[in-house]
Amino acid sequence: MIKINLLPLRASKKKETIRQQLSILVISIVGLLIVGLSAYGLLLGKIGTVKSEIKVSETELASLKAKIGVINNIKKLQSEVKNKLDVLNQLRRGKSGPASRLAALSDSLPEQLWLTKYAENGGKVSVSGVAMNEELIAFFMKRLEASGAFNNVELLVSEQSETGGVKAKRFDLAFQIKDQKP
Repeated sequence: MIKINLLPLRASKKKETIRQQLSILVISIVGLLIVGLSAYGLLLGKIGTVKSEIKVSETELASLKAKIGVINNIKKLQSEVKNKLDVLNQLRRGKSGPASRLAALSDSLPEQLWLTKYAENGGKVSVSGVAMNEELIAFFMKRLEASGAFNNVELLVSEQSETGGVKAKRFDLAFQIKDQKP
């Protein structure tokens, strides 16, 4: 029988198997490197876009803060202007108020009744005077109420006095200005 030595064939198969395994190992390492590098590149790209979005958001935030500052300044100026307008309106009311009140008081005065004192404190007015009789004082009080400038007219004091030999009635009145609160 003839014997064939197959050893070199086995050795060559072993070499080829080792070669195949090494090539598979190298290919898989290269494949893993390619996948890892591409994932790394994608992550770097995402980081770059997020950083650019952060920069855009920060610039937008800075511009919005500037706008908020401008709006706050405008609101502050608006409130200052409103306060100034309120003061001007109050001054205008105060300017015409006393003249119209004194005109209403003067129109309400009957003959033979004289005022000796007029005091205004806030919304309250006190008047003192002399009249020839009680009817004139009552008539004066009714005319003050009817004038529309005053309300709550009250007689505080009414007493008889004598001035220069003439008997008269001295009186004190208190009332409120209709527009203002006491």
